[in-house]
Amino acid sequence: MSAARARRSSKFIFVTGGVVSSLGKGLTSASIGALLENRGMKISFLKLDPYINVDPGTMSPMQHGEVFVTDDGAETDLDLGHYERFSSAQMTRSNNFTSGRIYNAVIQKERRGEYLGKTVQVIPHITDEIKGIIREAAEGLDVTLVEVGGTVGDIESLPFLEAIRQIRYDVGVENCLYLHLTYIPYIAAAGELKTKPTQHSVMKLREIGIQPDILVCRSEKPVDREMKDKIALFTSVDPGNVFSARDVDSIYELPLALHREGLDDKIAELLNIWSRAPQLEAWERIHERVMNPTRGEVTIGVVGKYVELAESYKSLNEALTHGGVANDVRVKLQLVDAAEIEQTSAEKQLAGVDALLVPGGFGVRGTEGKISAIRWAREKKIPFFGICLGMQMAVIEYGRNVLGLEKANSAEFDERTPHPVVTLMEGQKGVREKGGTMRLGAYACDLKEDSLARKLYGEAQVFERHRHRFEFNNAYRAQFEKAGLIFSGLNPELGLVEMIELPEHPHFIACQAHPEFKSKPTAPHPLFTGFVRAAVDLRDRKASQPSNVVPVRGAKASKE
Repeated sequence: MSAARARRSSKFIFVTGGVVSSLGKGLTSASIGALLENRGMKISFLKLDPYINVDPGTMSPMQHGEVFVTDDGAETDLDLGHYERFSSAQMTRSNNFTSGRIYNAVIQKERRGEYLGKTVQVIPHITDEIKGIIREAAEGLDVTLVEVGGTVGDIESLPFLEAIRQIRYDVGVENCLYLHLTYIPYIAAAGELKTKPTQHSVMKLREIGIQPDILVCRSEKPVDREMKDKIALFTSVDPGNVFSARDVDSIYELPLALHREGLDDKIAELLNIWSRAPQLEAWERIHERVMNPTRGEVTIGVVGKYVELAESYKSLNEALTHGGVANDVRVKLQLVDAAEIEQTSAEKQLAGVDALLVPGGFGVRGTEGKISAIRWAREKKIPFFGICLGMQMAVIEYGRNVLGLEKANSAEFDERTPHPVVTLMEGQKGVREKGGTMRLGAYACDLKEDSLARKLYGEAQVFERHRHRFEFNNAYRAQFEKAGLIFSGLNPELGLVEMIELPEHPHFIACQAHPEFKSKPTAPHPLFTGFVRAAVDLRDRKASQPSNVVPVRGAKASKE
């Protein structure tokens, strides 16, 4: 046995995907991690992304989905959000690497002369860098799940696939497992599932030198035993190692569905893992509350810029679901493009909602629509929650319509505004590069005694993750406080405003941070729990109000 192999104690599960993108490799990896963690394993994750960007921080959420932010200030792929939500693993910048970041590291080493004059090549230098990252991520763990982004056959993912191919020779067959997620399309005209795309996907993987140990087949219809045997025959995979992953009604059912298929038992068998059976009672309760809540449904309006794609607000949507789980109620989202409000009205676009949430975002498009929606919620006493830009928009709305600061605005949108109630942070002045230069990561927030925020958190100081360049302008703080706005959360080091609220409103609160990044189905975030509870309260008050229409016997109904 080699010295490298002897040093390794962590088991590796490498997750690849084929046929089409967006199959759910991240959710599958997260679900497997949840199952293994519930067996008592110490697990973590690594996401390897093939694109050349150093990180997703400068990429449009319309193209890439949300940017997930870690405590240490890394802008990462949204799959790291799934990893944290489904397990106790804490993600850092060491859990997400892109091709751009890897190539940049190798180039920097070459510039420093670390390769001793050798010709720097994809193999072995790029692949060795990848392998080093994988080994480092596995330190102190029982199992490391490594997800390779993209689809097998993409040219940009080849260095990653070559690196994970080599890993098996480094750590031994008993410590390495290749799991390939594929797609079985249902052809309605033929009335049957088709396995050929899966066969071709595995063929492509085998050309690279990787024989998958396990196949997980996504499909709309059940994949029966006969079809699994056919897939096994044409892919040289053991028939008992082909698993069905039929579409589920809730992502929180996925760990349960994969366990029912026996996937975690097979992984434990192949990796020679001795552990207890998974304890899944908490997941069963979560799934039951998501699918069959006892307190009905509330409708929450989300007014944003990227509402066309749910992936743009992935953590936000899930955090609202978690708030529903905590209140035993289903949360129905009414997604409204802020630009639509500018063309019509908040009253028309948001009629019937039980609460309003305005999330983060960048750019001027739709900001006036967000401001109109916040004014509507404030004046109509509709529960309101603002996040990041949502807090800044609430400050602007209050400045214009309560303090009478005409044309109050953010310096981000109007550099000539006479009242820059939101301004560029002092530390951001002079910053020219866009990538990784915002205020990122977890920062402390002291909560004001007797405030709604303090009541919801139940703590005097909290730490939340940030991603912004602009802040509330403290030069206006005294004016806003005199007019009734409470600054309920402040950063103790710099005095930056972190949270605001209105005491005379049933539920009006906003924060500069992104609390959605810390919410889990097993531990719903208190701000989302309180927000959904306020929505339930408004719904119940509306239902209990007497109708203003009184039926008259023998005639049409008339008004009182």
